[in-house]
Amino acid sequence: GKGDHEGALQNLVLASAALLANDKRIEVAFVDCSIGDSYVALNHYDEAIFSYHKALAVFKSEYGERHTAVASVYASLADLYLRTGKFREAKTHCENALIIYGRQGAGHSSDEIATGLTEIAGLFESMGENKQALSLLQKALEIMENTPGQQSAVGGIEAQMGVLFHLIGKHEEAYMVFKRAVSKLRLGASKKTWLLGMLLNQLGLACVGLNAIWDAAENFEEARSIMEEVCGPHHADTLAINSNLAGAYDAMGRVEDAITLLEDILEVKEDRLGTVHPDVEDERKRLTELLKESGRSRSRKTQTLQDLLVLSTKHSCRFLGNVTPVQ
Repeated sequence: GKGDHEGALQNLVLASAALLANDKRIEVAFVDCSIGDSYVALNHYDEAIFSYHKALAVFKSEYGERHTAVASVYASLADLYLRTGKFREAKTHCENALIIYGRQGAGHSSDEIATGLTEIAGLFESMGENKQALSLLQKALEIMENTPGQQSAVGGIEAQMGVLFHLIGKHEEAYMVFKRAVSKLRLGASKKTWLLGMLLNQLGLACVGLNAIWDAAENFEEARSIMEEVCGPHHADTLAINSNLAGAYDAMGRVEDAITLLEDILEVKEDRLGTVHPDVEDERKRLTELLKESGRSRSRKTQTLQDLLVLSTKHSCRFLGNVTPVQ
């Protein structure tokens, strides 16, 4: 979870050895899947394939060839082959997994099937097969809607469907599923979450596709408020939403508000990424065009001599042991 995949791998290998010493074959197979995931994260694909196939052999032996654990390994292998550009192998493994997930009522729990269909849908989306992905998500949605206590999961599936509808230009369908997803998340115990913020942003984009600019701006504004609280005002996701909001303000004729937002975004990105980064260039072009239309030039925040002296003092204090700079 911290991104220390080498550390994770070392502990997983130790766990596997301990379980194997106690003849826990099935548990070892599940650990082998995690070992494969760690190898994928480290771009050691041959080792990952070996680990996945070890797990696959055990699952087939212990559970049979039509168990969801087998399907899960097929999905992991499909993801690996997608990463390495082997699309035919990836699709074959997706189809093998779908044969298993399609056997609803064959001893598989409904949430296992829905989760599996959702995962395979994501893989088909990565292959550019958006209609197939939508079909699988619709099946997963039908399963989860009939399962008690799964409102959050249903909202997540609807969010994925909304993204796909948006990608293929079906903005009205995107708007409807995003609207439903947002409504479900609002019912959750935690009202302000990263996911709700991002869904409101997607709902805003769907509104843009429908030329409902004022509605789009309202959604972007609420998304910004949530993301500033959850992630902070300078987080990359917050900046992206602000960029969308600036576009909405521009379309509404609120050019000064759009310029203010873009100036703030550009200042943060220049500080983080430098002045020649492609993302910085894109924001600068947008800002320059707006400024040109309004007959203005960019206002830059300058540092006085006093500011520079304070900044220099703070930087020096970082190297002076126990001396703490005044905030």
